[in-house]
Amino acid sequence: MSWNPALDPDCPTGDDVDAIDTVIIARARDLGGFEVRRALPAPKRQMVGPFIFFDQMGPAEFLPTKGMDVRPHPHIGLATISYLYRGRMHHRDSLGTDAWIEPGAVNWMVAGHGITHSERTDDETQTDPMPFFGIQTWVALPKDHEDRAPEFQHAGVGELPFMEGEGKEVLLILGNAYGERSPVETASEMFYADAVLQAGASLPLPDDHEDRGAYVVEGAVEVAGQTYEAGQMMVFRPGDRVSMKAGPLGARVMLLGGETLEGPRYIWWNFVASSKERIEEAKEAWRAEAWDSNPRFHLPPGDDQEFIPLPPR
Repeated sequence: MSWNPALDPDCPTGDDVDAIDTVIIARARDLGGFEVRRALPAPKRQMVGPFIFFDQMGPAEFLPTKGMDVRPHPHIGLATISYLYRGRMHHRDSLGTDAWIEPGAVNWMVAGHGITHSERTDDETQTDPMPFFGIQTWVALPKDHEDRAPEFQHAGVGELPFMEGEGKEVLLILGNAYGERSPVETASEMFYADAVLQAGASLPLPDDHEDRGAYVVEGAVEVAGQTYEAGQMMVFRPGDRVSMKAGPLGARVMLLGGETLEGPRYIWWNFVASSKERIEEAKEAWRAEAWDSNPRFHLPPGDDQEFIPLPPR
């Protein structure tokens, strides 16, 4: 998730990015009864198009008052996409945004020069256990957008393009694919879609994007005679025509990709940047904790009594 520090020695940064892998096995981590599977960044693949971070959250079941409780934390140089299959999540940010996200909707938060936000399941009316399952990704911003002003967009249920037929359903979350375009405004060309396939249904990948990948959330798919199961991300060569076929139990797959950026990105904690200097500047700004006078970071209104400190390294 966006709050989980990417201080992993296996994650590539900057000039350490290696050659492309065609299959990525998501790494599972137990965060106290709540499992996260991370597919990006991977040891041999930093990005798919502009997508630089990809976490599967859950599935899990939260007891009342015992859900996700992520304190305010900072971001620079990226946009975050929160997308849920089950449950709901409360978003607050330093722009003054106070919004819930539910299945079928999307929260798109552009950090740019700097933003702070929190993510919680703090619904006081919740009395029954709440299932929770979703995906959170980061999109790295082009260099000419790294210092832009932060922004938040919410696309509600029913506002995103939905396509169905021949045993498949596709909800387009970001960008353009299959002749449709999402209403969410992005800084570069990309596509991000949630595809649900019945058993034996086939779905071609969009062939008009430079970089393309697919992550199996549930079930299994077959591509070129090879079977890929839940927790695997496939990254395809540019220009190849690719189609996937759902296994006997069907499949749910996230499709992603788009225009590649001008170069690799550096990642430290929740910061993404085209240079180490930008990372260091953001670290010093968060370490200062001068919320009233800080030109880069402020705590979210209504959620300003605590925050996640800068990690020690």
